[in-house]
Amino acid sequence: MKYISTRGNAPAKSFTEILLGGLAPDGGLYLPEQYPQVTRTELDAWRKLSYADLAYAVLSKFATDIPAADLKAIIANTYTTAVYSNGRADSDSTQITPLRTLEPGVHILELSNGPTLAFKDMAMQLLGNLFEYALDKQHEELNILGATSGDTGSAAEYAMRGKRGIRVFMLSPNGKMSAFQRAQMYSLQDPNIFNIAINGMFDDAQDMVKAVSNDHAFKAKYKIGTVNSINWARVSAQIVYYFKGYFAATKSSDEQVAFSVPSGNFGNICAGHIARMMGLPIGQLILATNENDVLDEFFRTGVYCPRGSANTYETSSPSMDISKASNFERFVFDLVGRDGTKVREIWSRVDAGGAFDIRHTPYWDALPKFDFASGKSTHLDRIKTIRELWEEYGVMVDTHTADGIKVGLEQRRPNLPLICLETALPAKFEETIVEALGRRPERPAAMEGIENLPQRFEVMDADVAKLKAFIAAHVPQ
Repeated sequence: MKYISTRGNAPAKSFTEILLGGLAPDGGLYLPEQYPQVTRTELDAWRKLSYADLAYAVLSKFATDIPAADLKAIIANTYTTAVYSNGRADSDSTQITPLRTLEPGVHILELSNGPTLAFKDMAMQLLGNLFEYALDKQHEELNILGATSGDTGSAAEYAMRGKRGIRVFMLSPNGKMSAFQRAQMYSLQDPNIFNIAINGMFDDAQDMVKAVSNDHAFKAKYKIGTVNSINWARVSAQIVYYFKGYFAATKSSDEQVAFSVPSGNFGNICAGHIARMMGLPIGQLILATNENDVLDEFFRTGVYCPRGSANTYETSSPSMDISKASNFERFVFDLVGRDGTKVREIWSRVDAGGAFDIRHTPYWDALPKFDFASGKSTHLDRIKTIRELWEEYGVMVDTHTADGIKVGLEQRRPNLPLICLETALPAKFEETIVEALGRRPERPAAMEGIENLPQRFEVMDADVAKLKAFIAAHVPQ
């Protein structure tokens, strides 16, 4: 299988050729030339598979240039209950992604049993093992540059710490994450981990990563790669749990379901979109935003207007405090009929700080066939949802998952089973849980007192030149 750029001006490459990179040379994002199709026979057979075997079945359709035995071994080493068992007492420890049923037809897919208690571990642990495999084959080193609004950073650092030939330079918005999220990242003392707190919002950090990635000479000299969801391997790994969740919530492949997904950078729900394009019977994808509702605005009005970091709200679901969603470009590529020229035209406006409007175009007429719904959740909404779930079901959820449940229940079509994707454990957002319930959430014993550990990080203005200088100073030549 070959991969092409959403902007149409880059040569097609294989999975391993794009694995260590990120952005295509033309600034676009990689997608398969064609989405592989899953037959009804395959769906029926996959229903019985373990998570690791299902991951191999899905990912072998994308990573066609990795020998089957090697890919199977990497995946088997990744998806084990030893890795995905954070010790919460009310979870099925025999499953990688247990399905929790609140009531008939309403479910939560647990995705936060990994080492950093967030769904990002589902892809990042695999990515770390794939990187190590590829670098060993090529006798190369890699300097990972990423940006995080909360959970990507810790998931990446825990997956890459101590990995041979890998350094991680992770940017985060200074003071904008929860205390737990900051502690998870900044307390790591591994010599290959570098945390950089940017004076700004996530969008500023993300723009810096893209600017460095688009400096092809610097990128080549310092062997820059990325673990943000602009990396295709991240998205492909996330496709797997849509299949697993579907099989857990249905008895037959004749059934359809709705998935509700808290959305910031559009990577998580983009994986659901691709799973559906492959043939998974998803009747509806529901996109939930917080007060930063740029994506909800697009699906309601046809106008995509990033607001910039100065107009991005700081909220109690901080991992979604994003105005410009990188992975949205992948969906728009499909929406405009995979026309790279059109995507280049649209994103030239976005990259220049502008907006685009698909009303009064064929693309607005085409949008309904993709079966997206959307909605917004505010601080008061998530407090109410957290409280109601605790009182009615004895289930405690984090702030982002609460946004997904609130919007999912509002937007789902009648008679469609609803699967809400969990994004993190409540312990990562203790302040808001205490506000909602008057009690602290439980946390795994290994995470007790993490906020009191010594922290190591660099504070930096949103200055690309300073970032390049920092990288150059910490990469041996």
